[in-house]
Amino acid sequence: MRIAYFSPLNPVPSGISDYSEDLLPYLGAEAEVDLFIDRGYRPTNPDLAAHFAIYPYPRYPRLARRRPYDVALYHVGNSPAHDYIVSTLERYPGVVVLHDFVLHHLMLWRAVRHGNGSAYRQAMAAYGAAGERVATEMLSGRLSEEAFEYPLCEGVVRAARGVIVHSRYVAERVRAIRPEVPLAVVPMGVPLPALPERAEARRRLGLPAEALVIASFGHVNPYKRLEPALRAFRRLREEYPDALFLVVGSLSPHLDLPGLVARLGLEQAVRVTGFVDFPLFLGYLAACDICVNLRYPTAGETSASLLRILGAGVPTLVSRTGAFAELPPEVAIQVDVGPDEEEELYAFLRYLAGHPEARRVFARNARDYVATHHTLERAALEYLRFLGEICGKPAPDRLTHPPLFTPPTARAVSVPEALPTQPCVPVAVEIVAEALADIGLHENNRATLRSVAEVLHTLPELLEE
Repeated sequence: MRIAYFSPLNPVPSGISDYSEDLLPYLGAEAEVDLFIDRGYRPTNPDLAAHFAIYPYPRYPRLARRRPYDVALYHVGNSPAHDYIVSTLERYPGVVVLHDFVLHHLMLWRAVRHGNGSAYRQAMAAYGAAGERVATEMLSGRLSEEAFEYPLCEGVVRAARGVIVHSRYVAERVRAIRPEVPLAVVPMGVPLPALPERAEARRRLGLPAEALVIASFGHVNPYKRLEPALRAFRRLREEYPDALFLVVGSLSPHLDLPGLVARLGLEQAVRVTGFVDFPLFLGYLAACDICVNLRYPTAGETSASLLRILGAGVPTLVSRTGAFAELPPEVAIQVDVGPDEEEELYAFLRYLAGHPEARRVFARNARDYVATHHTLERAALEYLRFLGEICGKPAPDRLTHPPLFTPPTARAVSVPEALPTQPCVPVAVEIVAEALADIGLHENNRATLRSVAEVLHTLPELLEE
């Protein structure tokens, strides 16, 4: 099978870049895969250049005419990194991997970037008067949570020869748009993380050896539900006065986290790291006892970072919403979003804090779940079967070759002895970058957000469209 593979790759630090670089060594061992990337960068992973042909996407039509591909595979997520992919899909239909059901913020960005606000308004008008109102607000810079109610993924779904999703939640919504489209639910594959030793991680990160450590990972915005989580944590501190709460991720200007921490009197109990790279992410993951991974509303995403947390064997609380509600109750503890959210959070945190044996059970269940249901081998095999059905090629019963190389996120790393300082970024650019993150871009997209922000900051006339 000959596949044209469209996806961002590192150094575009998108979660989908990491996803593809984990999947490709398995997919490429069984099929002939060419990679098509955006202009202006070269992949930093030398294994990709050693095993795959890599082309800027404008070369796809000529290469496809010279030697046709059996299928074009387009990875689409709610991020500007996928602009070139949607543009190519519109001209050359193929199979779409829909990482987010809500593509609203990508489509808004494309309208602004390409000076085509009228197309965005027209698409939103299809949702009725409420859609038109939200479009006006978004184009004027008033970011609205209502945007999550208008996915703007219909054009992508209608252009697809087939659709791959990672959850039943998204599958049902795709079916409602286009009932006849070939559709496959393929579990997201992630390697089990190679964690550093817990005590050493705590020492290098400057964390107490024995204190209860709770952590939240990912970009911090109002949708991450930190206020109810910290209120519950404050109550927990009455019984566990040495407990710490780590906030590991970049901060949004639309959430006054320092003010919230101060109002709750938690200045000495909450540590905010800012954005961290993968070795530090693994270090904090190894060091924590409980993870709080909440979000509402959802763009329909399946979170690779959450699967890595579960694969690391960390007991985790998640919001009962979207794809997260599909996790078995013995794997992740689900918390309702609503008036009882703080009470539920406090009850679950208190129970886990006081029952280390329960933490061990959840840890074992979580790691076993990821190791059984979210392997890269299974993901690659299901990709190949579905793509074979689409293009009329025989599908393998099992993978017959070892992966071409070890996936990057499966490699052991060391926690650095000295914690890095955050780079200085112009304030206006930082604000734009954080605002883009708030409206739905992936939590690992920090560098991409900044590069996009720099473009928008130098093109104010586009922002006035």
